[in-house]
Amino acid sequence: MTHSSSLLKEIVAGHFLPGPAEEIGLAVSGGGDSLALLYLMAEIVTGSDLTLRAVTVDHGLRPEAAEEAAMVGRVAAALGVPHEVLRWEGWQGEGNLQDQARRARYDLLCAWARGHGIRQVALGHTADDQAETFLMRLSRASGVDGLSGMAVRRRIGPVTLVRPLLEARRTSLRAYLTARGATWIDDPSNEDTRFERVRARQALAALAPLGLTTQAIADTAKNLASVRATLGWYAFSESQRLVSSEAGDLVLSRSGFRVLQPEIARRILSQALVWVSGSDYPPRRRTLALAQEAVRSGTGMSLHGCLVTVTPRDVRISREFSAVQSTRCGPSELWDRRWRLRAPGGGALAEAGCEIRALGEDGLAQCEDWRAGGLPYRSLLGYPSVWLGDRLVSAPHAGFGRGWAAELTRDEDAFHAALLAH
Repeated sequence: MTHSSSLLKEIVAGHFLPGPAEEIGLAVSGGGDSLALLYLMAEIVTGSDLTLRAVTVDHGLRPEAAEEAAMVGRVAAALGVPHEVLRWEGWQGEGNLQDQARRARYDLLCAWARGHGIRQVALGHTADDQAETFLMRLSRASGVDGLSGMAVRRRIGPVTLVRPLLEARRTSLRAYLTARGATWIDDPSNEDTRFERVRARQALAALAPLGLTTQAIADTAKNLASVRATLGWYAFSESQRLVSSEAGDLVLSRSGFRVLQPEIARRILSQALVWVSGSDYPPRRRTLALAQEAVRSGTGMSLHGCLVTVTPRDVRISREFSAVQSTRCGPSELWDRRWRLRAPGGGALAEAGCEIRALGEDGLAQCEDWRAGGLPYRSLLGYPSVWLGDRLVSAPHAGFGRGWAAELTRDEDAFHAALLAH
């Protein structure tokens, strides 16, 4: 299936218009998909309250990348769109290059968006990318979530990544660019069969004669995404009934959890671990299966930087001390990606040289009234506290606040709501 220029614009516009006045971020590599997105977005925002800001991530892996980023800058300038280049310098030559580059790209994009106050960043993934992703995840025996493919919208902190071209075909976008007289960059790595995505792309061509076309596979992923949304709704409903927060811990009714349908239980447990750990990514399915068995058997375990503690009545998920033992920051900074501490006097009374770190056993030993707050000993070890050298200044959750307060940046409502977008 190919799409006309007008239909492509209609597809993209449906994700952003009508909408409030805001600046939309665009991730543009210079390849045909993202370059078409830049042109399409420039067309649809004309006469609206939306403005655009483009960014290119240079992974520093090819000498041509700098000139390609400069080319994107020239196109953006001609369209009146501000453009910036972000550089990744984290590749050490070990591990999965494409996976590391992808994660780094999202980290850079989200940090860039936060710096500009941008709430939405548009990405150029297409139906072809979706079909390739389906095959890659099928090879790993993924469940509904994995086979649903890439989400149209995915929230990472305050930033939402939007994929407005997931219903568009790569051929349609290139036809659109050709009609405009625009040129794009073909990354040579797209032909390198060392990469799994390239092999998946080649497999799609071989499957087409069987009727397993790119469009059919992308449509299957879309159908499964609808199933995923339904499962998310049931998980959301059950979590509101069974899960409550105690400071930074989540507490689940064990009796209620044990009778849940396994897929719903898995979703709630997975999101609970993400919420407590502050991670952007859930544990692997196989690891979660072990955790579910630990809850059923009453043994508990540690995983994903969290402690899962089981009592006859409850399942408590708390931060594991060893996961935050080395995490330190200044009093005005975000600790462990989810805690913000407030000094007395609106911050004016914070002692110079103070730092935030995990309470640990040394700190808890100095808190005579730690039981008054009702949190278990092992949970408290991983809670934030204020130190000046070796002296404990404050431990707000352990009865040693001294005027300091600790606030979560993601509350219980955010945990429940995240299940809807799981």
